[in-house]
Amino acid sequence: MNLKNGLTAFLLATCMAMNVSGQSVKHDLHFDQLANKWDEAIPLGNGMLGALIWQNGTRLRFSLDRADLWDMRPMKGLHRKEFSYQWVVDQVNKKDYKPVQEYFDAPYDREPAPSKIPGGALEFETGNWGKVKAVHLSLKDALCEVAWTNGVKLKTFVDAVKPAGWFRFENVKDNFKPQLIAPRYQGAVRSSGDPVGGDDLSRLGYPQGKIKEEGNRITYLQQGWGGFSYQIVVNWKKMKSGAVEGYWTITSRQAKLSKAADKPVTGDFSLRYAAHKNWWKTFWSKSAIHIPDALLEKQWYLEQYKFGSAARVGAPPISLQAVWTADNGRIPPWKGDFHHDLNTQLSYWPAYSGNHLKEAMGYLDHLEENKANYKRYTKQFFNAEGIAVPGVTTLDGTEMGGWIQYSLSPTVSGWLAQHYYLQWRYSMDRDFLKKKAYPWIKGVSVFLESITVKDGNGNRKLKISSSPEINDNSLNAWFSDNTNYDLAIMKFTFKAAAELAQELGFSQEAKHWTQILEEFKDFSTTEKGELMFAPDLAYKESHRHFSHLMAIHPLGLIKWEDGEKAQRVIANSIKLLDSIGPDYFVGYSYTWRANLKARAKNGEAAAEDLRIFAKAFCSANSFHLNGDQLKAGYSKFHYRPFTLEGNFAFAAGLQEMLIQSYAGFIELMPAIPQGWSDVSFENLRAEGAFLLSVKRTGGQVEELKIVAEKGGQTKLKLPFKTWYAAKNNGVVLKNTEDGFLSLTCKPGGEIVLKNGYE
Repeated sequence: MNLKNGLTAFLLATCMAMNVSGQSVKHDLHFDQLANKWDEAIPLGNGMLGALIWQNGTRLRFSLDRADLWDMRPMKGLHRKEFSYQWVVDQVNKKDYKPVQEYFDAPYDREPAPSKIPGGALEFETGNWGKVKAVHLSLKDALCEVAWTNGVKLKTFVDAVKPAGWFRFENVKDNFKPQLIAPRYQGAVRSSGDPVGGDDLSRLGYPQGKIKEEGNRITYLQQGWGGFSYQIVVNWKKMKSGAVEGYWTITSRQAKLSKAADKPVTGDFSLRYAAHKNWWKTFWSKSAIHIPDALLEKQWYLEQYKFGSAARVGAPPISLQAVWTADNGRIPPWKGDFHHDLNTQLSYWPAYSGNHLKEAMGYLDHLEENKANYKRYTKQFFNAEGIAVPGVTTLDGTEMGGWIQYSLSPTVSGWLAQHYYLQWRYSMDRDFLKKKAYPWIKGVSVFLESITVKDGNGNRKLKISSSPEINDNSLNAWFSDNTNYDLAIMKFTFKAAAELAQELGFSQEAKHWTQILEEFKDFSTTEKGELMFAPDLAYKESHRHFSHLMAIHPLGLIKWEDGEKAQRVIANSIKLLDSIGPDYFVGYSYTWRANLKARAKNGEAAAEDLRIFAKAFCSANSFHLNGDQLKAGYSKFHYRPFTLEGNFAFAAGLQEMLIQSYAGFIELMPAIPQGWSDVSFENLRAEGAFLLSVKRTGGQVEELKIVAEKGGQTKLKLPFKTWYAAKNNGVVLKNTEDGFLSLTCKPGGEIVLKNGYE
């Protein structure tokens, strides 16, 4: 170790001049033709509005969407007198489970709604424009450009700041006119009772909406269920240059944006494009990575782009398809709903270390807004106080039913509690801690304490427990003892409650939550230390949901850093997962497994899982299609329902390879392949609100920068044997003998460390 002060001008000049500009044209999407399927289209979005740009026959098509377009009718038959957790417990104990399936599982498959619904589409006749010669999505500016052989050019974007999509056509003839296409809400029903493929929209029973044309303006008004309605407006004009510019927007009676955001659209293409580019410039400045694997690097930037397009404060959180609802005349896969048994959680995994905490708040704001409804559900179904959240919900958090082991699971709100915890730990925002994080986690703890019981040995447990989606929705999907899934979530919740209570000075509450935590048994493992689903069920057949491994990742209750015993559990559990094989994996299984392997410090294996995902489970536009599209033996699922959680778990997995801070210290590049000699990143975020920038050259970390956003203390696992501080502003260093460096920082403190190469 070497501490050097009194730096020379030379050292200052060469000090860590890292620029957050990792995104480049090599990460963009380039094609020589437009997609002819909606789920391969160019995606554009701003969290509330979305568009898909593709070719429908001889027409250019913009599929238009808005996040709060929802049919909110109550799930038919769900809220009956038997709608009670205790009634379900009694039916399980009596082994009379068919009525439960009929009452609470079947309606989700049988009924068309509640459901997310599409907006509509714009089409432009391109038959006389010749062939498409170039299609380009610029990630930097979130701009789609299309060029045809006769000289027609299109530029289009969904405004990052205002609720509108803009388009500009060059070299079009005077008879230019878009056509607004309404969804098929009337007509014969050909598909019914298919939650994956989607029922026909005509099952919703809406009157067909009215399209009105007035000069260079088209409006479409659609009435939905229960007084809900939405309107699409399209305006365009011929410019002096000969180009045609226009915009489209969708307004909804269920709007979540402020009233100001839904005022009439103002400005023009150039003015709005400048504001739009500025938003994306800020977004891309938050973090960047540079790795030698071109496939993985490009996929990471595509995931960041989709996250920036789908996540916003003031808009609904990322649902299964976010602002890109299926444009095929059907209800979207799994009703496009909010699945809180995995999907929404995975979608926000990359926000924290990826330094996009502002966008992540849209998720938590949604939970806060719906808290009263969750408490209504908690009282109605569980007859309990506190906070429970349905595993499958509508826009306002109302339960939808489905396999109730998961859609009405008692531990859903505990997994959601981790996102409150992560937002606190990565931001160190004490106002958020006091007003939102601890109240949520305390509410969940109150609920879980009230519905758990003690067995004959004094161990705390649920009356009945489950593990997504083991044994499907059968009676055997319920277990008499805690599954590792439920156990991990409950242990995490009480552990976090104790930690946050202590942080706020509520010592008696902290003591109480710690006492409850100590009443739970340890996790169930085999003789080899492999984590099981439940005490009487080992992992013995392929499954897409690694619910039994929650304690490893994402909850971090079993840490590699804890030593030999924990490492044996982690290594053997992953080894078993690999040996059983991927027959019933989907895309997110590979990205989740990459996160697990990164926690096990296995960079080679983590990178390989990410490569498989990017090659086999994604559409040409990078959308996660769940099934193995190559039919290369990566899964027996070959279908293609589009959902986003696999995409965002990919980004989180790569970030997990580059930085980890969950174990009480910061570790840099803990799981990168041996062949990755040259790696760098800028502004990845660690717990404690520290921003890290690191450069590795020739297989050795050359330099690193730490910025202490809020100040405070942290520990760094040193990535080099000897070092010196090339810059130090407000950081006190203390070297330890175990390879760690302790840092005590002032708010805004900054330090640059360089390899001493000694």
